Amino acid sequence: MSHAPLKIGVLIGSVRPGRFADRVSRWFLSEIGQRDDMETHVIDLSEPALADELKLNLEQSEAPALARRIGGLDGFVVITPEYNHGYPAALKLAIDYVYRGWRAKPVGFVSYGGMAGGQRAVEQLRQVFAELHAVTLRDTVSFHMAWERFDDGGRPRDEDGTAKAAAVLLDQLAWWGLTLREGRAVRSYDG
Repeated sequence: MSHAPLKIGVLIGSVRPGRFADRVSRWFLSEIGQRDDMETHVIDLSEPALADELKLNLEQSEAPALARRIGGLDGFVVITPEYNHGYPAALKLAIDYVYRGWRAKPVGFVSYGGMAGGQRAVEQLRQVFAELHAVTLRDTVSFHMAWERFDDGGRPRDEDGTAKAAAVLLDQLAWWGLTLREGRAVRSYDG
């Protein structure tokens, strides 16, 4: 049984200029950074190298550098906005360009948006990750009317409530992450 910290990828799914994802991800990274059972690996789809790798090319069927990064991790938190009742195209492309790396690993969600707080995007992502044999976590962190939920300093106005929601998500991620890591160590998952 390994006691090494879980390697958790925090996948930032928006690539829009001036995106609100920066505010949400800064907050979330400060929350996960307080844990000693997790080692954080940020995967920001707006990084120039990733953006170049993910450019749509009809002959390209995978993103090798991204696949290596995803494959080496124990679990994920996807930070996603909701655009037109769905999730960003760049996020779909990144997920689809990595196939085996998601298998038998937990995925949690931090979403934001208008009235629905990104939950319609999360529900769609649950279906996609199920097809990839990933385990999605029940509890999420969601910011409804997100631009009203953060102060000028980038902190949530309800710090206690959001910290509690993040703790529930991260506790579930730790349980599933350890359980699935130990399971993969004993027997490969070929699903």
